[in-house]
Amino acid sequence: MDTPYVAKWARSEDSVHEQALRLRTRRFELLSANIANADTPNYKARDIDFSAELDRVMGSGQNFAGMTMTSPRHIEASKPALEEDLMYRVPLQSSMDGNTVEMDVERVAFAENALRMRFSIQKTADEYKDMLKLYQDNASTLTPDPLYVAFYYSHPPASQRLARMAA
Repeated sequence: MDTPYVAKWARSEDSVHEQALRLRTRRFELLSANIANADTPNYKARDIDFSAELDRVMGSGQNFAGMTMTSPRHIEASKPALEEDLMYRVPLQSSMDGNTVEMDVERVAFAENALRMRFSIQKTADEYKDMLKLYQDNASTLTPDPLYVAFYYSHPPASQRLARMAA
């Protein structure tokens, strides 16, 4: 059994769509805050440059090397929060009270973000669908006993299938 390969596959780095989901969620928070403060005097609308932030996050890999797991019984450390560069939106039409929130712009940005987030959710789900089907069809652990496999399984176990997929 090729256990290291299975462990590597199960703990692969986040895909671009998973990182996009994190950034899109953060952008929802910013756009929601902008909409909620539309009538607040001197409130400045904020947003992020999504493509630049995604390039930065994917380029850095967002590897978390703060803790090392020395035992399989250790709880895995969570990744640090995203730290994006916030930008202030320049209004198309200035207001008397200094507020830069324009509801039409915020609604369009919110709808666009929702549509793109739906796409990333679908793509992320598709990435895991095949693996889930493989595990459900296999109905076993990742490293089952070879004698049990020879006697009861009609197909190779998941670890062997994954090794063949990588080859």
